[in-house]
Amino acid sequence: MKRRNKVLSGMLLFFVIAITGIAVTLSHTDDCEPPPNVPGNVELMKSIVAPCYGDTDVLEYVDVEKPKPQQDEILVRVQAAAVNPLDWHYMRGSPYIMRLSSGLGSPVDTTVGVDFSGTVVEIGENVTRFQIGDEVFGGRGGAFSEYVIVPEDRAVVAKPENVSFEQAAAVPIAGVTALQALRDKGKLESGQKVLINGASGGVGTFAVQIAKSMGAEVTGVCSTRNLEMVRRIGADHVIDYKRANYTELGQKYDVIVDNVGNHSLSKNRRVLTPEGKLVIVGGGKGNWLGPLVTPLKALFVSPFVKQELVTILAELNQDDLNALASLMAAGKVAAVIDKRFDLNDVRSAVQYSESGRARGKIIIEFN
Repeated sequence: MKRRNKVLSGMLLFFVIAITGIAVTLSHTDDCEPPPNVPGNVELMKSIVAPCYGDTDVLEYVDVEKPKPQQDEILVRVQAAAVNPLDWHYMRGSPYIMRLSSGLGSPVDTTVGVDFSGTVVEIGENVTRFQIGDEVFGGRGGAFSEYVIVPEDRAVVAKPENVSFEQAAAVPIAGVTALQALRDKGKLESGQKVLINGASGGVGTFAVQIAKSMGAEVTGVCSTRNLEMVRRIGADHVIDYKRANYTELGQKYDVIVDNVGNHSLSKNRRVLTPEGKLVIVGGGKGNWLGPLVTPLKALFVSPFVKQELVTILAELNQDDLNALASLMAAGKVAAVIDKRFDLNDVRSAVQYSESGRARGKIIIEFN
């Protein structure tokens, strides 16, 4: 008995030490080093970089070498970009688990931003889909720069002529997330009832319009100041979350897209139809398990219930960007733009995004 207790105690101690070591490694943040000097004989461009993890103070507006496209790449002069929560999650390296891919201690990729629109100014010799002068939009790391390099077979497509650069730049991450949440995860069909929790945010404003274009009956949940805007973009019904709790109103929905994560799985299930689908986009806050608690619970509960409880991690691709371009060209989807900031004021733009007060999208302008 004593030997077994010693073995168990030893195993427990080893487990505690291992977990502690992993936690220390993931949460460690290196000191911020200044960006490397750029040689004087290269062509330069302005760019936003984050050489270390931290708050918006780590974002720096610097000169970097202007990139040159390889054989299958295009060089795009960025005309507009958009801020997403993804940007400040990578800036902070939070939740810490993401540092397994973004870099331990400091980011492997110091560039910032993903959503962009702009004009093709140079192409590689093997490029066939694009020509110099084409107006495009898409998603690519380093979008908060005057120029961005994109392989022609990645997430970049032609911008509709009747859509502005700002409108197009607002679309990629938020629009694709909304589309995949409704179509792929929610399997939304015409005539079904869908509720968008967080209908006034970036993903939410696109989700309301896309769901309406799919023939659904749409209910949007938002704050008092955003009720009229959510109605205007197509919601059939709106709920002011400050005055009513949608999980207590007795209405049933075929699909719930939850961008906020402020209600438990059990409460959301209560207002789903027997075979309804809950699509989790947003979650709790925190550097550790906060954002992962609800998705993990959904993963555990799903096998035991008829309702589908799923989490979405959107994937940028050309097919879905083209689908959104068609919706924009037809006037069925338009970005709701809240505020605009200059490239040299990205810190303020990211701070505003982190505040959670933005309605729709935040745009970065390039003069």
